[in-house]
Amino acid sequence: MPPAESGDESGEDALYVLTAVLLTPAQFPSVLGDDYPEACAVLGLAPYDAGYGLVLGQDGKGARWTVVTDDVSLVACAIAAWDCGMEYDLSIHDRTVVASLPGWPLAVAVAAPGVPAPHDPEPGPDSGDTAPPPLAPPDAESWGPAQRRLGADEIALQWAMWRAQVGDDITFVSPGEKPHGGVRRVLEEARAYVDTPPPLGRVRSAFASGDARTLRADGPGWSMVARTDDIAFVLLDDAPGEVLPVGRGPELPGLLSALDGLAVRPH
Repeated sequence: MPPAESGDESGEDALYVLTAVLLTPAQFPSVLGDDYPEACAVLGLAPYDAGYGLVLGQDGKGARWTVVTDDVSLVACAIAAWDCGMEYDLSIHDRTVVASLPGWPLAVAVAAPGVPAPHDPEPGPDSGDTAPPPLAPPDAESWGPAQRRLGADEIALQWAMWRAQVGDDITFVSPGEKPHGGVRRVLEEARAYVDTPPPLGRVRSAFASGDARTLRADGPGWSMVARTDDIAFVLLDDAPGEVLPVGRGPELPGLLSALDGLAVRPH
C-alpha cells in the first residue's frame, strides 16, 4: 500500500491519496460486479471503453472519498511505481475528474497522517433523502457474490498454493460418479459464452507463466479461475466458502482455449 500523498490543494479540500485501482474492461475491482458494465453501474458510471482510475483518499477532515478520473494512464503509472516500492505523487488534475463519491468500495488498511480517523463524509445540504449511501466494502463475515468473486481473486493470486492442494491425477469426474451439479452448470454457461459473447469483462485473460494464461470467468452465481495449461477452480454463491476443482479431462482444455480467444486482455 502506498504512503499517503497530498494533492495540489491545501486544507480541507485536499485529497490525501492512500491507494488507487483501475476500473477497465480487463481489470476492475471484483467486489463491484461480475463484469465491467456492472462494476461501472455500481458507481453510477457509463461503461467507457477506455476505463477509469479510482483514487481512494481522505480529505482534510478525514472523510473517505473515491475520486474517479479518466486519466487511466496516470493511475496505472502510479500503481506500477508503488508495486515496485517507488514513491509516486499521484496528483489528479481537476479537468480529468469524472466524479467524487463518498466512501470507499474497498477495504483500506492505512490512513492519512495528521487528519482525523477515516469516516464517511456528512451528507451535503442538497443531497436530500434520496442520496445513495457512501460506498463501503462488502461484509467479510457473510458469503455472497462479492465474497465469491474476492475468493476467486485470491486463488488467481495464490495459484501455486491452491494448485498444490490438488493432486495431479484429478479428473473432471471419477468413474461411476456424476459431476457436481453446480460445476456442470458453470461449464455449460461458460461454453455458451463462446457462441454468445457475454458483457465486456465477464471473461478476462492475464499473463501466467511461459505460454500459459490465467483465465477468469464470472457469471450469475459463479466464478471460475483457470490456467490454460492446467485445471480450473469454481466457486458458487450457493456453496459458501467451498472451492471446487475441475480436472483437465476431455472437455476443459478446449473450453479454456475458446474462452481465452474471446477474453479481454490488459493493454
